[in-house]
Formats: sequence, C-alpha cells, structure tokens
Amino acid sequence: GGVIAFSAMKIQNFPDIDLPTVMVTAVLPGAAPGQLETDVARKLENSIATLQGLKHIYTKVQDGVVTVTAEFRLEKPVQEAVDDVRSAVARVRADLPGDVRDPTITKMDFASQPVLAFTVSSPRLDDEALSWFVDNDIARKLLAVRGVGAVNRVGGVNREVRVALDPLKLQALGITAADVSRQLRQVQTESAGGRTDLGGAEQPVRTLATVKTAEELARIAIALPASGNNPPRSIKLDDVATVTDTIAEQRSVALLNGKRVVGFEVARSRGESEVTVGAGVNAALAELKKAHPDLELVQAFDFVTPVEEEYHGSLHLLYEGAALAVLVVWLFLRDWRATFVSAVALPMSVIPAFIGMQLLGFSVNVVSLLALSLVVGILVDDAIVEVVNIVRHLRMGKTPYQAAMEAADEIGLAVIATTFTLIAVFLPTAFMSGIAGKFFKQFGWTAALAVFASLVVARVLTPMMSAYMLKPEAKGQPKDAAWMVMYLKAARWCLNHRLVTVLMAGAFFIGSAMLIPLLPTGFIPPDDNSQTQVYLELPPGATLSQTTTVAEEARQRLMRVQHVKSVYTTIGGGSAGTDPFANSGSAEVRKATLTILLTDRGDRPRKQVIENNIRTALETLPGVRTKVGLGGSGEKYVLVLTGEDPLALASAALAVEKDLRTIPGLGSVQSTASLVRPEVAVRPDFDKAADLGVTSSAIAETLRVATSGDYDISLPKLNLAQRQVPIVVKLDDAARKDLSVLERLAVPGSHGPVMLGQVATLSIAGGPAVIDRYDRTRNVNFEIELSGLPLGDVAAKAQELPSVKNLPAGVKVIEIGDAEVMGEL
Repeated sequence: GGVIAFSAMKIQNFPDIDLPTVMVTAVLPGAAPGQLETDVARKLENSIATLQGLKHIYTKVQDGVVTVTAEFRLEKPVQEAVDDVRSAVARVRADLPGDVRDPTITKMDFASQPVLAFTVSSPRLDDEALSWFVDNDIARKLLAVRGVGAVNRVGGVNREVRVALDPLKLQALGITAADVSRQLRQVQTESAGGRTDLGGAEQPVRTLATVKTAEELARIAIALPASGNNPPRSIKLDDVATVTDTIAEQRSVALLNGKRVVGFEVARSRGESEVTVGAGVNAALAELKKAHPDLELVQAFDFVTPVEEEYHGSLHLLYEGAALAVLVVWLFLRDWRATFVSAVALPMSVIPAFIGMQLLGFSVNVVSLLALSLVVGILVDDAIVEVVNIVRHLRMGKTPYQAAMEAADEIGLAVIATTFTLIAVFLPTAFMSGIAGKFFKQFGWTAALAVFASLVVARVLTPMMSAYMLKPEAKGQPKDAAWMVMYLKAARWCLNHRLVTVLMAGAFFIGSAMLIPLLPTGFIPPDDNSQTQVYLELPPGATLSQTTTVAEEARQRLMRVQHVKSVYTTIGGGSAGTDPFANSGSAEVRKATLTILLTDRGDRPRKQVIENNIRTALETLPGVRTKVGLGGSGEKYVLVLTGEDPLALASAALAVEKDLRTIPGLGSVQSTASLVRPEVAVRPDFDKAADLGVTSSAIAETLRVATSGDYDISLPKLNLAQRQVPIVVKLDDAARKDLSVLERLAVPGSHGPVMLGQVATLSIAGGPAVIDRYDRTRNVNFEIELSGLPLGDVAAKAQELPSVKNLPAGVKVIEIGDAEVMGEL
C-alpha cells in the first residue's frame, strides 16, 4: 500500500499552498497613474480596507492599470477572502469612472507560474503566421496535456485591419476619428433579427452586415454630418483613409541569442507535478515537431529539471542516511542477525508513512523528503532498544522466543514514551503560524507519521523477527570492547564528581547559547540552479526599439561572462522565473528580462559567484537600471518607506538609497522613487469650449481614438473562419508625431465640428510613471540584491543606517517579503 501511495503522489518542488491573497485589476486604457490613483485606486482601497481579517494592501498604479493586492491573515479561508473582496469592489463600482472596465478579482495562485518556456521559429512562416500557429496549434496541443494550466505567447505579432486616417481630409470633411470608428462598429456586425414561420417551420432571422476582407471594408460608405443647408451625404472609407490588412503595433519582443523568435510559456495546474507536466509537454512538442519538420523548437527556461534534480538528490540523501544508520548499528551490535532485525524498521517505517501522506493530500517535495531524511536515523532507535534488550535476555540463557516476549514487555512503556516525545517535538511544526507554517505543515506530519510507524514496527514486528531469527547465546557477560571500557570509566568519573559534571554541562550550554547571535540568519538559502535572470529597466518614455537595442548590448556583455551558455530575452511580456510574491503590475515596453542558461552545476562555481560577475559586466551599461537574480527567497531584501507627505517621502528616499549603497557586499539597490514619464498635456479653455459646445469627454475621446484607437471591447471586428481580426481606426503614424496635426483635429461641438486647437492647448509635461502604495499611503520600495549575504545581517545593517534612524516626521520604515516572513518565525 505504501509503495502504491508513493507512486501515486505528485513530485513537486515545494508543496502547493493556499494563501488568502486576492488581486483586483482595474483597467482604463490611456489613463495616467496620477488620475488612476485618485479616481480608482483610493476608492478600491477604502472599500477593501473595511474587510475583516485584512493584513496589508499593496497597490501598484501604472499607465492605464491599477493592481490592488489584498493580503489577509492566514486564518481567513481563501474563498471567503475572494468573496469579501468581490463584494467590496461591487460596492464602489458605480463610483469608478464609466470607461473603467469591470475590475477582475482573482486569488493569487503560486502554482500558475510558468515552469517551461520555449522559442519557436520557422523559415516557412512569417511573424504573423508563426504567432497564430503558437496561439492556435501549439496552445491547443499543449492544453490537452494533463496538468497544463495555461500557454501564453511572448513576442510575435497580432494581425489587425488598420484604418489609417488622413487628418487633413478629416478636417476638410468635418468628421472625427471617433465618428468613423463608431460607424464601422455599427455597420460591421452580426445580430439576431427575430423569428419567422415559413412553410410550417420556424426559422431564426439574422442580420449579416459583415465584410470578409480589407478591400471590402474600404468600400463601405461613411455618412457625413449635415452642415448648413447641405443635406447629409456619404463617402467611401478609402476616400479619407488607407485600409490595410497588416499587423498591430508591436509591444512585445522575444529573442534567443540575439535572433528574433516567438516564445511561449507553459504553466501547470494546481496540484499537478512539474515533472509530469514537463514530460507531457515535451512529448506533445515532439509530436508537433514530427508533423511540422520545419519548426525549430528550443527550450529557453526550464524549472522542471531543477525539480527532478532536487527530487533525486533528496532520495539519494535518504538512501545514504539509511545505509549509514544500518552501518552504525552493525558497528555497535557486531551481529548481522540483530542488525538485520533493526534495519528492517527503516523501510517498514517509511513506507507506511507514504500512505498517511497520500491520505492527507501531500506530495513528494523538498519539504516532505527533508522530514524523512531528518528522521531516518531516529526510525531505528526503538528497534535498536528492543533488540539490545532482547540480546541481554538471551545472554541470561533464555530461548529467543522467551527473551523476545519478556524483553519487549519489560521496556514497552519506555519505548512508547520515547516515541511520543519525538512526535511531540515534530508535530507542532505542522501548526506553525505564518507563511512558514504553510510549508512546514507537510514537514511536521510526515516526520510524525514515520516516527509513529517506527513505534508500531518496534512493538510488533521487531520482537516477532527476533524470536525466530536470533540465536541463543551462552550464559554470562561477554568481554567489553576497548571503547566500552573507556566509556564506562568516564561514566563512573562523572557519577563520582556530580557537581563538576553539572557545572561543566552548564558552562557548555551557556557557551553554546552565546554563539547564537553570531550565526547568520535568513529565511530560505539561495538556490544553485543553472539558470538566472537579469532585469533591465529603461527610463519612462523609452520605446520598444530603444529597449531592444539596450537589451542586445546587455546580452553581448553577458555572453562574454564565463559559464554563460545562452540568453533568452523578453521585452514587454513574459513571467517565467519571476517572483510570484512580487506585484509586478502590467508589462511595459521599457522593461526587459534576460533569462540566462548556465553550464552544468559540476562544471562551474556557485551561481552567486557568476551573478556577481554579471553585475560587474553590466555596471557600465548606460541609462538603465539592472537587477540580477531570479528574485526568489534568499536573493533580495525589500525595505519600504511609507508616508503621507510626498516631498518628505522623496527626500527620505534619496537619503536612504545613498546610505544603502554604502553597505559592503550588496548587489544593486533598486528604488521606485523618481520615475517621471513625459506626457502630452491637453488643457481645455473652459470658456471657449462652453461657447462652442465642446465637452472635455469629447476632446478625450477624439484624441484617444485618433492616436491609439478605440477600446478593445469597442473595436469592430473582421470575422474569419477561426478568429476575429480587430479593425483599428486611428491617424497614420506620421500624424501622431506632430503636435500641430493633433491641434487641427476636428472635435464635435453643439454647433458643428471645431478644431482642437481652438478650445485647448497642447504641451509637453511630466508625471509619475509608477505609483506604489502600501496600506493606503504612498511608499517607496527598495529592492536590495543580497549577493549571497545573509538576509538577517543585511536587515540589521539597514536598520542601523543614519538615514533610517533619523527619518522625517510622518515617514516610517517597514519590511515586507522574506524579512517579514522571517520575523514571524
């Protein structure tokens, strides 16, 4: 039964844990962070803050996106937390701007992080066809694999029908970009039209007002508004626009060793094994490769192999521990029969524990295997005590059966008391509080189950085997070995000098306790997997092309670092390898992630040494913030400054960042302060706008549609056999680069269209690119790379910095992430 249970359990890196953490995402495309903070973020925060059991609220406000993360106390049931947050959002939905899409509420699922990433290229397919092949064929194939939860494309392009408007013709005809987009949406549609009864049968009626190609779309008539005594008239769409079936503006790029590719990431479902998912995905891709020989598939990120290595390494340590335990037993007993009887307790204790683990829903992971490795030497204790006592009775001249019965009865209570003492040590760890307790639940129960099984074996199986396997021995006491003589001599001396013995033991205990403060402290030590990452962040306003150029320069520098095999670059997307606890917000074209594959562990130094070399190689990369490492536990320390006064907060942040850089041995220090993005500010003249009947919302809609197109949900669609292609109406690219052209855009007014420049002024201004908030106040985050230093030591040094100890009034410092979790232990 235990072997079957072991085979049925999933192999994972860490156990799946449920944390009552809920994310709310509200989207208003094109809105500035400052506007979203006031109109959306604060209203959501204030409503969520009233919920029972709430611990912290983390908010990230970016261009067009607000992400609010509500962290509840661990006692809160996850589904109850989700329902409470959904109700809190519903209470303020009517207070949010009308154009805000319905906020999405999701629970944080750490199992949904990508475990594999691949790149695909083909000499036969262009970028658009290859991207659709990934979205359609590859995604459909992989989602059929058991355990695969999601397949997400990174890079590539999307097909769209672009209607590039001529601003001069729009002005001459008195029509706006919003008018054109609205008319296309109303014309290009399919809708139900009722029901008829013809020929004695029912027939549904549908209105089919759609075109199938860009050429047909270009011939659609667009109605012009009536002006003066002129009656309404119409024109063809291609009279004012160029209609092309093309690709959308690229906002994401994937590169493998400098070559543009299309990437895709594979995430597992909750409760599934990374190893099983990896095997299924590789088998499915092999079939796909066989059907399409021209495809070139390359694995860019692999979280499955480290899990397999840790699994096999843990089992190897378990076997080694068992073998050493048996060897030590033989060295002391010097009897192969007695050694065999004691050694049988090991598998007979571990195997039944697997039954309990499966019934409790546990998996085979680092934590559960650590528990078994830790108690493997303890599992033979009860059996050894039983066997030794039985041997003592055999030496009294008793038969093996009589010796087994009497010896087992003699020490039964002592063995039971010893075992339950061990259970009392291990089992409470399963009920620890905090996030650490979620991980240690499987540790405590696994250790307790194995120890309890060893008690059953020692009380039932060991006496039975001894009665039939051990041989009678001659009466009398055999001569003690030399080491036993020395031990007995030392024991007699301690018994004869009790006061000295107690004083020496006390001094040893006190001396050991005094060494505790000298030990480094941390939550989870950094790993040594053969993968790491580099995060690049360019200043706000950087374009995709500029980010690609900088990322390629960084890649070339990385390839010159020893032990680097390949580099997979993603810009504007991709989450493989990222920290699941981090609130990263939406993807931006000014950010790039370089996933680095290192040589095998046996052929290189520790990963932290290579990461330090990478930091050195990127030190002189101009105009970019860099961060090295996967961002997992043991790799970074997060310090947060929070306060209501933005000026005091900014001043304190500058001082703290300066002092943090003085701590020796640290990697980069990343701050979220001082991120200002350029923007075009449109300021209406309220008097002129009122005279001409122009509203601010009309100005905003005209500019939005003209420069970036309508909202996704409002776009007309071109219906094809397997998909819908969006029809995007906006100005041509050249017009969007000239403010004077934007000033001449027609804006609808109560007395007819007027030029935007008549009712508003356009200028270049600046605003925050990202706004971070913590518990409803603005904050500045410092992410500090530990570079192999203990977390506790860095945290202690940071708290002793002059700028931290002398913060302005109203500004306080807090710790989140690993430091907060470590403080809960």
